[in-house]
Amino acid sequence: MLTRIDHIGIACHDLDATVEFYRATYGFEVFHTEVNEEQGVREAMLKINETSDGGASYLQLLEPTREDSAVGKWLAKNGEGVHHIAFGAADVDGDSEEIRGKGVRVLYDEPRRGSMGSRITFLHPKDCHGVLTELVTSAPVESPEH
Repeated sequence: MLTRIDHIGIACHDLDATVEFYRATYGFEVFHTEVNEEQGVREAMLKINETSDGGASYLQLLEPTREDSAVGKWLAKNGEGVHHIAFGAADVDGDSEEIRGKGVRVLYDEPRRGSMGSRITFLHPKDCHGVLTELVTSAPVESPEH
């Protein structure tokens, strides 16, 4: 089922300044950036380490691109800080259905596109002891062309 901590999502007001803090303080470098229009965020993934299942663990820094996005609303209410934890899932569809069967509310009927081409869904924080929880199935890694 769940294979690793995929990432910890951190909401911030200024993505560039937050990236610089993590770079200057801890030496973390940006692995990937993108704007997710559907979720209304600009994000940077900072790779922390490789994992035994072939994936990696990241910090995901999230800056809202609009105030009405989920991260924008959360940031206005709570300020900067940890927004969610994401677990790697071998099969986000099957794993989320199994978890739903245990009485945990799954926020999306069908998984959506996440960072770096992944498939994601979220679990309701009230059912997860106050923690917004994301399930992530990473996009297949393409083999390099020779």
